[in-house]
Amino acid sequence: MRLRARVLPLIAAAGLLAAACGNDVADPADDPIDDAIEEEDDAAAAPDGVELAVADSPLGAHLVDGDGLTLYLFDNDEPGVSNCTDDCLASWPPLTVDGDPAVGDGVDGALVGTIEREDDGSTQVTYDGMPLYFWAGDAAPGDVNGQGVNDVWWVVAPDGSAITDLLDDAMEDGGVGEY
Repeated sequence: MRLRARVLPLIAAAGLLAAACGNDVADPADDPIDDAIEEEDDAAAAPDGVELAVADSPLGAHLVDGDGLTLYLFDNDEPGVSNCTDDCLASWPPLTVDGDPAVGDGVDGALVGTIEREDDGSTQVTYDGMPLYFWAGDAAPGDVNGQGVNDVWWVVAPDGSAITDLLDDAMEDGGVGEY
């Protein structure tokens, strides 16, 4: 009786194993392990940072991050140097990246660079040498509410120049600020 109690589960397990193996030949393209490895490779190939892209607004074509948020430059900066520090950063967070920024359609990859911020050592993305920032008052893709703040903050054109046109709508939606 003991032998039967031990042998029956083994026979049942062998039967399940045989049924699971079956005669079907697995398609290597359907291998979940290979799929998982491929997804990891794709993730490893993806940039650790941010993608720069070009979007349109009433101001024209301008730079945005991968989420469509508008990017700005600061007239008081110098090429390769951010002069927005301390309280300024609360309104104008820098576009920072871990790794290299990716370049989307319409962006001139030769103009994309980075600098090390002196205040915290983070890596800030630059375009044509000028550090890039977000405006805290922009809540959604397409917002350009930071345009013209204090006549020193400007949306960035795909060629790296400042777009200095002003929009009445942008000024009414919060484009006036301290910094």
